[in-house]
Amino acid sequence: MKKLLGTSILLFVVAIGQAQTVKNQSLSKDSSNRFTDSIRSLPPLEVSAVRVSENSPFAKTNLSKAVIQQQQLAQDIPFLLQNTPSVIVHSDAGMGVGYTGLRIRGTDATRINVTLNGIPYNDAESMATYFVDLPDFGSSLSSVQIQRGVGSSTNGAGAFGATINLATNDYRPSKYAQIASSAGSFNSFKNTLQLGTGLINNKFTIDGRISKITSDGYIDRAKSNLNSFYVSGTYWGNNESLRLNVFSGWEKTYQAWYGVPEELLATQRTYNPAGMERAGSPYPNQTDNYQQTHYQAFYNKTINKQLKWNTAIFLTRGKGFYEEYKAGVSPADYGLTNFTASEIDLVRRKWLDNNFYGQIAALSYTSVNNILTAGGGWTTYDGLHYGTLPYLKNIVQPYNYYFNDAIKKDRNVYIKWEHSLHQNLKTFIDLQYRNVSYTINGFDKNPNTIIDRQFNFFNPKAGITYTKNKYSLYASFAVAHKEPNRDDFEASLIEQPKPEVLYDWEAGISRKSTSFNWNLNLFWMNYKDQLVLTGKINDIGAYTRTNVPKSFRAGVELESNWKISKSLTSSGHITFSKNQIAAFTEYIDDYDNGGQLAIEHKNTAISLSPAITAGHTISYAPNKDWQLNLISRYASKQYLDNTQNESRILKAYFLNDMMVQYQLAKKQQWSAQIQLHMNNLFDVKYEPNGYTYSYLYASTITTSNNFYPMAGRNYWLTLKIDFK
Repeated sequence: MKKLLGTSILLFVVAIGQAQTVKNQSLSKDSSNRFTDSIRSLPPLEVSAVRVSENSPFAKTNLSKAVIQQQQLAQDIPFLLQNTPSVIVHSDAGMGVGYTGLRIRGTDATRINVTLNGIPYNDAESMATYFVDLPDFGSSLSSVQIQRGVGSSTNGAGAFGATINLATNDYRPSKYAQIASSAGSFNSFKNTLQLGTGLINNKFTIDGRISKITSDGYIDRAKSNLNSFYVSGTYWGNNESLRLNVFSGWEKTYQAWYGVPEELLATQRTYNPAGMERAGSPYPNQTDNYQQTHYQAFYNKTINKQLKWNTAIFLTRGKGFYEEYKAGVSPADYGLTNFTASEIDLVRRKWLDNNFYGQIAALSYTSVNNILTAGGGWTTYDGLHYGTLPYLKNIVQPYNYYFNDAIKKDRNVYIKWEHSLHQNLKTFIDLQYRNVSYTINGFDKNPNTIIDRQFNFFNPKAGITYTKNKYSLYASFAVAHKEPNRDDFEASLIEQPKPEVLYDWEAGISRKSTSFNWNLNLFWMNYKDQLVLTGKINDIGAYTRTNVPKSFRAGVELESNWKISKSLTSSGHITFSKNQIAAFTEYIDDYDNGGQLAIEHKNTAISLSPAITAGHTISYAPNKDWQLNLISRYASKQYLDNTQNESRILKAYFLNDMMVQYQLAKKQQWSAQIQLHMNNLFDVKYEPNGYTYSYLYASTITTSNNFYPMAGRNYWLTLKIDFK
């Protein structure tokens, strides 16, 4: 269930960065002709400070605005990334609208660091990313970088397997407008209006967007009603810029997060148990409701040809609740004393009311042989958790049956140094110190459990890159630490979790030419004290994750891009990996005798981590008006838990999508384009996500598997009209 993201951060970062590639682009200049390229045409420092350069010693994928817009439907951000290496995506509602998620190299979203223009986005407590709170954010993106593995130092949550940097702060010197409307299967619609003033008086630009998305979803009652806006205004000086972003999303989605029981997959594949506790028809308002608004202010300054400085302050304001019908509950569990019945039915709301704020800054020095960036940041999360009974009679409203708060503070400093030993050989050093303090004043079911923890992390990274002719070789080593999330802390003080540690070795070779590019990357991710679900109930009655001493992920990633002819291109990727836990203890509830059974396991596969993932796209553009893409994706079987039990698996699947794009018109002042996306062409029945639990009853161990099915064959038709 959703741990709703609260108010954003005011991060202070002094970032030490990476090479910045000058775009081959003509620039409009002010009357004094002194405007520097770095202010308008290059990636702003708040973005480049957390990204890595083309020749850095890390595995990475860059997505341009053109690629993003071609894939942008009404679906969530993870579905924009699904054709990149080692990525698995899933959707509660079954077609990418509403709640979605992704895993990279088997790493779940709570271990993937996400930043928006360099500003942290992960929820501070759960460390998950709820892109449903940013509907149609992909329409505002200018670029995306994914770093697999630890990657370079960034802001916010620990990068413990991957980082995703989303950027919107690009420079658009010409006025524009775009109307985009999409209609899709399951009564799905998206309407977007984007506007930009271009450069006004050679000093100002204003960009904006409004969007609305609705869908019935593939799963029963999994409706979504999503709304958002984005506004950005920028002042461009001779050697400085000041930008203010305000964007917000508010969502109402019918809950679909319980999954479908295995025994119903064949006959009731779209079954949704949410709201079914009410007798008769399902409860109609079993919904999640949340609004999240981001305020971001950036100042970039080019001091001279070598020095650049940036700072940003930000606030993310989040508030919302999920509502659910509960049948046959004990009044005492809700602090109700004026009820004579031992069981009652009620409707409850669980609220989050959060502020997340901070500051980031970056100072970059560039010389002939060096790029040095110093960085740091601070953030504060202030969140309220409380529950209400909005419709219950016989109590005085407002009534909170639980009420607790949490404060989390994050401080980090880092320095990055990229040095050219000579024209073919570059070294990279990245040192980060991060301090986290976390105070939790009680939990829903354990209000008297008070947590006050401090963490100090040192995260060094180093690498080397050798380039000659068309080839590039690289190797790197990186260390990452990650604090436990909120649920992990719901234990007594003697059972508190330890932080996780990751040692990441990466090495690769690539070749680039005008017609054929390829890259081979090897990785070894060695974990200490990784937190995994074992089924154990701690001494205060909560199921929490447990530290396992040793586990690892090892594999090889291969990418290629081949321009077969002027009109035909083939690109693909494949990952082979082994993901293993050395030893852990599984716990099963014993309903016959009470307590739990303990079962020892050794050398088992890590859950939800396929041994093979692959993707391929063949693109055919016979002329400037037509383009046809055939896209294929494959994932091998995945285990639902860490026992490597063959009865608890997600089956392998192979999918094929098609995209047809046609330029309807191209006039001097406007143009029109139509896109048809046909997903899951062969109507494959597959489930990319699920969970399992087991128990002993009547001397028999029973296992319940639950899955999140995806839609079969489905369609999206999009019309875009651009005005100049």
